[in-house]
Amino acid sequence: MASPRIEGAKVAVLATNGFEQSELEQPVAALTAAGATVHVIAPKGPEIQGWEHHDKGRSTAVDLELAKAKAGDYDALVLPGGVINPDALRLEKKAIAFIGEFVKAGKPIGAICHGPWTLIDAGGVEGRTMTSWPSLETDLKNAGAKWVDKEVVVDQGLVTSRKPDDIPAFCKKLIEEIAEGRQAAAA
Repeated sequence: MASPRIEGAKVAVLATNGFEQSELEQPVAALTAAGATVHVIAPKGPEIQGWEHHDKGRSTAVDLELAKAKAGDYDALVLPGGVINPDALRLEKKAIAFIGEFVKAGKPIGAICHGPWTLIDAGGVEGRTMTSWPSLETDLKNAGAKWVDKEVVVDQGLVTSRKPDDIPAFCKKLIEEIAEGRQAAAA
């Protein structure tokens, strides 16, 4: 079966310095290839610094600063991991409010590796089945999530994965959820 197309979908990727390189770049490439318009949103621009595990990676251009971003302009949200990135975003009230708007609206959200950390602060994990980097298991359980160790988990539009090796499955399910969300909205 061919991958779904999501032409016309607008996807926000919320990140800051310290994002895991592959967890931002590969979903952006997959979403773009599927027809979506993707904007990298960060608290400050003009670019943010990536990491490849423990080594400094490449910088990525910021398309829109968080202060100017409106969740209502987007169909879905991606939260890349890396330890530094979500830990820093958890301290940004505007970032948590932005994520919370996607949670409240029931829009598709993809969070990989340490990305689900920000969902805790945004009230998006209670009662949800999800996965993450293993070190987040206790945090997610304490916030009311059911944590499982799987490559990709989908729970009512929330797509979560554990690590860079899971990115292909993560991207596939995220695109499917965005396509379903757009179909439901059109109906």
